[in-house]
Amino acid sequence: MVDSEYRLSESECNLFREQGYLGPFRAVSDEEMAAIRTHIEDDLLTTDGPNPNSRVQSRHMDSPTIANLASHPAIIERMACLYGPDLIMWATNFFNKEPGGKEVPWHQDLSYWPLEPLINISAWVAIDRVTVENSCVQVIPGSHKDVYPMVDSPDGMLFGRMTDLQYVDESKVVNIELEPGEFFLFNEKLLHHSHPNRSDKRRMGMSVRVTLPIVKIEQDIAPLHPGHKAMLVRGKDTMNLNRLMPAHGS
Repeated sequence: MVDSEYRLSESECNLFREQGYLGPFRAVSDEEMAAIRTHIEDDLLTTDGPNPNSRVQSRHMDSPTIANLASHPAIIERMACLYGPDLIMWATNFFNKEPGGKEVPWHQDLSYWPLEPLINISAWVAIDRVTVENSCVQVIPGSHKDVYPMVDSPDGMLFGRMTDLQYVDESKVVNIELEPGEFFLFNEKLLHHSHPNRSDKRRMGMSVRVTLPIVKIEQDIAPLHPGHKAMLVRGKDTMNLNRLMPAHGS
């Protein structure tokens, strides 16, 4: 049974299916996020984590604060309305775009992920205030209904591969502006993008990637890493396909 405080209505579920994303919603207060932000800045971005190649990935594995944020009922219970009662959180990643930070090209996440089959729902959680000015995420509603060809990105992009722009209708762009502690949900095929950060304000967010127990996660290869562990955040895992850690960073 989904927690009634976070239960999505039938119209909200239909909207997610139609447009590929939903939100914004609030997970934690501004005050709570201020404390989490300090922890990220002082304790995580300054130290190596479980992924030897990246301080910004997989910090749910060594930080109970991040594990608890990623598995917050405001996020997970809404996901359960859309994807069912049994959910595995398999990745967390900070997107720390400082002033001058590079453009993230248009892409669909399924192009980069080690999942079989490719089933995923993501939450993008605002750590800072996120606006058009400091490079909020942009989405194209309904773009999740197709899979688009990939091409090499031009110089100066954060990713080396991107969606072929002839398939991107930028007249339909929606800017997802968020206050600290807010998030939105989207699926693995939604086209999304962010401009270079041309402001003098940092833009930090955290992605939370969630899948089902029937999905095999290739945990020892990039973009993950040897020793990676996912976390059962709701229900049961009767498949035992993936390495899991205890819930809530315990």
